[in-house]
Amino acid sequence: MIVFIDESGDAGMKDKSGSSDLFVMVAVVFYDHEEAAKCDTCIAQLRRTLTKNQSGNKEYKFNKCDRKEREAFFKGIAQFKFNYVAIVINKSALYGPGFQFKSPFYKFTAKLLFDNAKQYLSEAIVVLDGCGDREFRQQLETYVKRNVNAKGQNDIIAKLKLEASHSNNLLQLADMIVGAVARSLRSDKKDAPVYRGMIYRKELLVKVWPKK
Repeated sequence: MIVFIDESGDAGMKDKSGSSDLFVMVAVVFYDHEEAAKCDTCIAQLRRTLTKNQSGNKEYKFNKCDRKEREAFFKGIAQFKFNYVAIVINKSALYGPGFQFKSPFYKFTAKLLFDNAKQYLSEAIVVLDGCGDREFRQQLETYVKRNVNAKGQNDIIAKLKLEASHSNNLLQLADMIVGAVARSLRSDKKDAPVYRGMIYRKELLVKVWPKK
């Protein structure tokens, strides 16, 4: 089992200029490594044939794709066997000093995600985007392994890995899916229901916390 994690939005609170209303984190779960490899190959082929970048080195990011690219992407990957779990943090309903800081905010969201996904996980290899603050990602790795795996039981997480999203097609898949979930919650976007609707059969759980 292999799991890919990505997020949409920012960890800043509402009173900060430019802060997003929501923070979304997703876990994309492949139960079979061979199936994951097939999906990886498909994304590489989509990049070469369907994107504007014919050199084949475009990184799929939801916010940098147009509607045509997004629809082609989700149509292409829908054939593969995977699922996803998402946590949506409603930042306007948060209180407490700990949420004012990026590290505890991110760690709390990650633990909430794994607490809700753990019924679907066993001995999972979890892959995080290693770009950005590497020290913070390493701290997150330690935190999740200490707080998610229960003593005396089989580990939910066997291993966490940091990889660069620009060279990992399945981290890019996670980016596209978390983007689709985040877009579905936007009342100001005409395409809000489109992309999540294309992958609704893959959805195990999307939980908003705290509830609006």
